[in-house]
Amino acid sequence: MTRHSETRDLPYSVEQMYALVSDVESYPEFIPWTTGARVRDRTTTPTGEEMIADLIVSFKVFRERYTSRVTLVPPEEGGDGSAKVDVVAIDGPFQKLETLYTFTPRPDGGCTMGLDVEFAFNSRLMQRAAGMAFDLAFKRVTAAFENRAQAIYGPPGATASA
Repeated sequence: MTRHSETRDLPYSVEQMYALVSDVESYPEFIPWTTGARVRDRTTTPTGEEMIADLIVSFKVFRERYTSRVTLVPPEEGGDGSAKVDVVAIDGPFQKLETLYTFTPRPDGGCTMGLDVEFAFNSRLMQRAAGMAFDLAFKRVTAAFENRAQAIYGPPGATASA
């Protein structure tokens, strides 16, 4: 099993970063190695929303499609202002893939974004190949969300709406 945890203090609000991470269908536009995304089903839950989504990831000679259950928990009015996106692979090349994005408000109006990933491929070959570059790959994914926020909401300190 391979794990990665990372946090970043960002100048963007919880709502802004939650909106970016929740927009799975836009991932091919900015997430490295993601070449396709489709939301197959979307349902409302008592705490937010749940999606069944397919992603296609390509890296060198590898091209894989997998399906995930994505649980979206937006910031609650009157709550602590935090939000999360919880992703669990339910089909594809993974023995296990769990990804949790958390968004916690900061007093300056920005947020702290956390990323926790745990995965194992069914194939030992793929596990070895992915394991070698895993930390770097997820740092690039986190940076991609930050860059996307800057492209959509403007540079830190700019006035933009969510």
